[in-house]
Amino acid sequence: MKEKLEQLKTLLAEAIDLQMAAAVLGWDQQVNMPSAGAETRGQQMATLQRLAHIKATSDEIGKLLDDLSAYTEELPPDSDEARLVKVARRDYEIATRVPADFVAEFTRLTAVAFDAWQKARAASDFALFRPHLERIVEMGRQYVEFFAPYEHPYDPLLDRFEPGMKTAEVKEIFDALRPQQVALIQEIGAAQQVDDSFLHGDFDEQKQWDFGVEVITRFGYDWSRGRQDKSAHPFTTSFSTRDVRITTRVQRDFLPSALFGTLHEGGHALYEQGVNPAYDRTSLAGGASLAVHESQSRTYENLVGRSLPFWEFFYPRLQEYFPAQLGNVDLQTFYRGINKVQPSLIRVEADEATYNLHIMLRLDLEIAMVEGSLEVRHLPDVWNTKMQEYLGITPPDDAQGVLQDVHWSSGLMGYFSTYALGNLIAAQLWEKVSADIPDLEDQFRRGEFGALLAWMREHIHQYGRKFEPQELVERATGSRITPEPYMRYLRRKYGEIYSL
Repeated sequence: MKEKLEQLKTLLAEAIDLQMAAAVLGWDQQVNMPSAGAETRGQQMATLQRLAHIKATSDEIGKLLDDLSAYTEELPPDSDEARLVKVARRDYEIATRVPADFVAEFTRLTAVAFDAWQKARAASDFALFRPHLERIVEMGRQYVEFFAPYEHPYDPLLDRFEPGMKTAEVKEIFDALRPQQVALIQEIGAAQQVDDSFLHGDFDEQKQWDFGVEVITRFGYDWSRGRQDKSAHPFTTSFSTRDVRITTRVQRDFLPSALFGTLHEGGHALYEQGVNPAYDRTSLAGGASLAVHESQSRTYENLVGRSLPFWEFFYPRLQEYFPAQLGNVDLQTFYRGINKVQPSLIRVEADEATYNLHIMLRLDLEIAMVEGSLEVRHLPDVWNTKMQEYLGITPPDDAQGVLQDVHWSSGLMGYFSTYALGNLIAAQLWEKVSADIPDLEDQFRRGEFGALLAWMREHIHQYGRKFEPQELVERATGSRITPEPYMRYLRRKYGEIYSL
């Protein structure tokens, strides 16, 4: 049976190689490619993804999985071999429901849609993107029907990013979280507001870039296995543990954008670089889920990057980069400023207390589009109405409203809720790591982040996709995903900042 297991690994590796080749083309499209190449690039990526899908759904793989089922039952259930077959079977059962031609067409569509989104966002004109999104939603509904019967039509889309999670579970978590977050925001709104005017000004782009590089290098990002580039929307992509790339975007007039974007993507990259390298070119490569992935990016962006101990070490260095802008701003003022709570238009620049409301809004809209109760043509108006309902503000234009996120142009419907779930997981992990490493904050004050990374590598990173997300979180923290640690974190932190 070991021979058949090796045969399975070989076949899976060939399919994964093709997927990674398509991913390289996707990275290049967002970083280097001239916009006129979108149509041809979409066809190239479609060909690769179609070939990868045909390989991944071959009868030969199906037979090997059947033959290996009895063998793996005799192995320790948590062994790499048993888990590899289990994950590969799940992937196979999902993939075989989806025709190869559908995969190719969807890949081509989203490559062209991404280019249309970039142009629409630059022009702040939803009409330029609308026909592409209408087709993406239509194909999303087709995808859902491949998995009938289902409890909710959104379930198959969510399951792509959060294995095993149901729409009802997410709604239950959000329903418990929403009133607590709204109450906290109202309390903060009644308190004296902090000053963040010093974050708006003229900040040299290269210096912003260099400072971000300095920080994530100290976090442990391995530049021999990674790189950073600029893109319209920050992202991380991984082709193996030996090639993990990040991007950021720099706003000259607003310091936090590139800074926290770089820290966020650096957290994702640390996860990918920390997966057991033996899992490269297998079904166990990559992160357990998007929510677990977000727990890592939000940890480094917020729980570390917006903490006072972090800035006790790094703020003097940042002042050296920007003496004219920050030289007369003391540490406490800076710390309070980067943690200012105020409803805002842009999700990726939202503060921790309001961020999840941005996610809940998008989840509502995605579910409505999938159910058919919201037509794409009405999306900008409904978006603006929901922004007023959730956050009390209305976007002045499409670029700062419905067009701000890249996800729908990439066909990533079902993705958004994982951001909020990632916040919850991050807080759960933080309570555990803080208990295991009592002097963690003192280490940050000295600019030492190795113990944190080692803990994450031991409890999260190394396992890749070996465990489903709820199982992994429970193994690491003793509990399934729950909002209580996150609310404790928010109340403690903002209670101090706003004297609540």
